[in-house]
Amino acid sequence: MSTEKEYTTFWDFYPYYLTEHARPVNRTFHFVGTALVITCFVLAIVKMQPWFLLAMPFCGYGFAWVGHFGLEKNRPATFKYPLYSLGSDFVMFYHILTGQINQKVDEAHKIVGVENKWK
Repeated sequence: MSTEKEYTTFWDFYPYYLTEHARPVNRTFHFVGTALVITCFVLAIVKMQPWFLLAMPFCGYGFAWVGHFGLEKNRPATFKYPLYSLGSDFVMFYHILTGQINQKVDEAHKIVGVENKWK
């Protein structure tokens, strides 16, 4: 029997997601990947070149998985919660852009009840 919590709403999942992205360099990799995903989407529309859409998963997952497997040393939540993880990438991107990320990560660790070993 698994003791891992099951998440049924996005906003319940997001604090857990942030605790899995506690290391700032991992968040940076995700930020770059998400920025490239957005760039590919815009280029596909502006240039009317659908091949940019094919590059989106490689950009997003490529940077994210380097961050997880190489740096954070954890399993990406994408494997169990693909849609929540995708949405969380964009919310975290927004929190980084607006300078809220450190506060949100601190709050997430309190909500989830784990220590931030990267602080």
